[in-house]
Amino acid sequence: MRELALGFRYLVEGQRWAGRRGKRYGVALLPGLITLVLYAAVLVALALWGGDLVAWATPFADDWESPWQGLFRGALTVVLFALVLLGCVLGFTAVTLVIGQPFYDALSEEVDREIDGFPTESGLSLGREIWISVRDGVRILVRAAIWGVCLFAAGFLPFVGQTVVPVIGFFVTGFFLAEELASIALARRRVDLRERLALLRGRKRLTWGFGVPLGLVFLVPVVAVFLMPGAVAGATLLARDLRGEPLEAVAGEERPTVEPR
Repeated sequence: MRELALGFRYLVEGQRWAGRRGKRYGVALLPGLITLVLYAAVLVALALWGGDLVAWATPFADDWESPWQGLFRGALTVVLFALVLLGCVLGFTAVTLVIGQPFYDALSEEVDREIDGFPTESGLSLGREIWISVRDGVRILVRAAIWGVCLFAAGFLPFVGQTVVPVIGFFVTGFFLAEELASIALARRRVDLRERLALLRGRKRLTWGFGVPLGLVFLVPVVAVFLMPGAVAGATLLARDLRGEPLEAVAGEERPTVEPR
């Protein structure tokens, strides 16, 4: 429970830190707002033309009698919309981090600067950093999609599918969400994706304490926009803890220093 509480504490401390930054906080909202507009456009287009898309993809149902044709295509339209909505929720953080790479990197650096007096720098060009962010984001989304397919299939199991599976889904989402956000700070420390996943798996309770509550509120995209800057700040604290770096200047609690893995 201590690890879960500590992870949640980093999330709260990150929100407090961002909320005290006024102008910087306002600028850091822009990437999330851009992503929200793009996703809203996709969902509106799907709502307007999703039925036509399903009809085009199911020509074999053209001769079906009523009401079976309408029921079949209506169900497929609902499933299509639900899958796209799920993809938007899972991909919101990844897309926002790519769009706002310079903003969030600077924000994370400032957290490091307040603790150590100077930020950690990757030494890579901005273009290289963005490419790595896109590449790793795609890899994480593929892993999340595999989990999603497995959980979707398990959802058909009686009782388990309606109770256990949703809970597992929230923990999976929280883990990957924490990874995406912590990647800002860890990438500057030249920690690659495989090592990042190993660090997070080694402290699962800490990771869940940070990611699961955030994942729950991120289900509301508008809320996610306003929490993103603080989530990045909190994930920087999480990353420092995973690496055994000091935290007392921000989190109010000194952590033991160990050799980075």
